[in-house]
Amino acid sequence: MEEGVNFFVEGGRELSGSVETSRSKNGVVALLASSLLNKGRTTFDHVPKIEEVNRLIEVLRSIGVSVEWRGTSVVIEVPGKLSLGSIDRDAATRTRSILLFIGPLLHHARSFEIPQSGGCTLGTRTVRPHLFALEKFGVEIEALKDRFSIKHSGLRPAEIILYESSDTATENALLAASRIPGTSVIKYASANYQVQELCGFLKALGVKIDGVGSTTLTITGLADIAKDVSYSVAEDPIDSMFFIAAAAATHSAVTVRRAPIAFLEIELIVLEKMGLQFSIAETGTSENGITRLADIAIKPSELVAFPEPIHPRPYPGLNMDNLPFFAVIATQAKGTTMLHDWVYDKRAIYYTELDRLGATTLLHDPHRISITGPSHLKAAEIICPPVLRIGAILVIAMLAAKGRSMLRNVYTINRGYENLVPRLRKLGASIEAS
Repeated sequence: MEEGVNFFVEGGRELSGSVETSRSKNGVVALLASSLLNKGRTTFDHVPKIEEVNRLIEVLRSIGVSVEWRGTSVVIEVPGKLSLGSIDRDAATRTRSILLFIGPLLHHARSFEIPQSGGCTLGTRTVRPHLFALEKFGVEIEALKDRFSIKHSGLRPAEIILYESSDTATENALLAASRIPGTSVIKYASANYQVQELCGFLKALGVKIDGVGSTTLTITGLADIAKDVSYSVAEDPIDSMFFIAAAAATHSAVTVRRAPIAFLEIELIVLEKMGLQFSIAETGTSENGITRLADIAIKPSELVAFPEPIHPRPYPGLNMDNLPFFAVIATQAKGTTMLHDWVYDKRAIYYTELDRLGATTLLHDPHRISITGPSHLKAAEIICPPVLRIGAILVIAMLAAKGRSMLRNVYTINRGYENLVPRLRKLGASIEAS
């Protein structure tokens, strides 16, 4: 969908039925970057057709990589020499995920530049954890106004101590280490879902990785990788959480199928304490053999405010991408719930967009907001903020608000959610895109 697309929502209806969790945005972007490590043919199955994926495929093609869609699979072949000077700057600057190209491109060139990353507008999202991690391998990175300049005179294995347990910094370090012969160690690594998923693919390429799922990863790299390999993108816990929140906010009975349960347990215990009734039935693992799946059946529930501030933490804590969903849920909970969004400079300010739909919020500072409920939400016309998860919670609030709402310019939402309108319509929502 293009930037001019708007959502029209006739809200105030209960939802019902079941919805299957889509595949992971944050998982697939790391996997697309990792394909640059492999001289063989890489096939990724169950690739979500979202705008973030489209932008990265445009970047890959612009530097000479063959990328072909075959149904929901993507087949990638990397040439012997990349055309790094012809990188699609427009596509690259529209996604923060371009940062993940640094790690694998180190193995294609000793000096190169990539455009400064874009994506969500959330203040000064520092890239220093990436810079500090890759320095240990012998890499020099200079952050210029509109681009990063990267160079090295040869890579060496290293022990990396991440001062911040960043998902993408961990992934960049993994991507660099995987093609450096010898043993590298990443300490205080993220153990989040997308990191585990990337580790699964790197192991399929033949890289030895010990400690997957822990905060210490030991990588034995390979000088060369040339392997024909297929790997399936796993399910997205943030997509599951969207539908959990939609059910909670609209007091509906909805079953979220194939939810990656290990990455939702903290969220669910908070919701349980808020009065949400649900049942969990484990259903096995995703095709990658790593990601545990479950069906989560949500029941209509009377909600109460959570007694403590709700805040995100690195895994195994409440996911920072899931925190915003508690804002829209809190509008339907009796009492006052505080969210502490300490990770991003400005995101808490965007939560006040819920006021336009009749929510009662109190912004304490750029990181903390209190939401008092339950509110009778009302329809409104809103321009979608340039922040993926805030756009998502406004859709949920509009589903709960009586009357006809309009959310303008939803490109940001389409960066991360696949087929959102038809999936909601299947649950009985009155929503259309035009």
